[in-house]
Amino acid sequence: MSTVGVEEEFLLIDRSGTTTPRAAEVLARCAGPLPAGMRVQRELRDTQVEVATGVCSDAAELRGQLAAGRRALAAAASATDVRVLATGTPVLGSAQPEKAVDPRFGRVDELYGDIASDYEACGCHVHVGVPDKDTAVAVVNHVARWLPTLLALSVNSPFYNGQDRGYESWRIVQQSRFPGSGIAPWCADHSRWQQEVSRLVDCGVLVDEKQTFWFARPSPRWPTVEFRVADTAATVDDAVLQALLCRALVNTALAQLDRGVEALPVQTAAAAVWTASRYGMDGPAVDPVLGKQVSASVMVALLLDHVRDALVDAGELDEVHRLLRDRCTGATRQRLLAAAGLSAVVRQLSLGGNDDR
Repeated sequence: MSTVGVEEEFLLIDRSGTTTPRAAEVLARCAGPLPAGMRVQRELRDTQVEVATGVCSDAAELRGQLAAGRRALAAAASATDVRVLATGTPVLGSAQPEKAVDPRFGRVDELYGDIASDYEACGCHVHVGVPDKDTAVAVVNHVARWLPTLLALSVNSPFYNGQDRGYESWRIVQQSRFPGSGIAPWCADHSRWQQEVSRLVDCGVLVDEKQTFWFARPSPRWPTVEFRVADTAATVDDAVLQALLCRALVNTALAQLDRGVEALPVQTAAAAVWTASRYGMDGPAVDPVLGKQVSASVMVALLLDHVRDALVDAGELDEVHRLLRDRCTGATRQRLLAAAGLSAVVRQLSLGGNDDR
């Protein structure tokens, strides 16, 4: 069974709810006991931090590490009079952008200009172990159909700088401004994948070969397939659901590859991604293989049918059904809370009260 790990990106906010560039102070205090292999680190902006789990073998281990990471980060932030927000975009307001301290992030700012300077989008990235790089590319081909559905289930960024933007994931709207976002092109093997990435670097639209915006990719650092489609999860349960579905998709793809089953070509990738970001689970979806509109719930049912055997083999089918039962997305929960004002949304999304759900 494939291993799994999760990277969670969070926003730092001050008492007013505005993002604040205090990453260095928070990370300096985040030195408490964490499970082996876990790490906390900077992100693109100093208003963001990331917590990464170690390599996990099952849902219980992953859940424990996610909860531990959130508790440690919340405690470190509290000690500096800062709160940590689990959402894809700033709810109330943003700090004035500062020049990136990290040299590589500085190159990102220089290349992309204003679309990067105010980019504080946060995601939940899932890594699933695979045997080798060629297999990773083949798996990426196989999971392409289901990436918009993973997005629809994870949407958690309807508000941006004090306004409801009318999308369930405003993070994806912001990300779409960058070159090469969305679903990756089909590639025959890792050599071809490298050629595609190198071409974008040579064209001057990526900083380096480690930087791509595609929703799934062979990790440039680890022996994994990395899913980068989901908004930052509001709760541990939301993150666990995303991770278990990603792992089930990889294990299903590996089984299909063993049987010589080819990946189905996607036809309407951009339409499927846009629809998922616009409506989440509360409207239509687009099946990117069939190229037609269906309901979001139908796509989830098809996804569960597709990965059922993998979930059964992992002993996680009941857990996934439990996590899906009577749940609404993070974006829907945010809008329900917003009836009492956006400050209620911020309180609910702040780590420390919701991190063990």
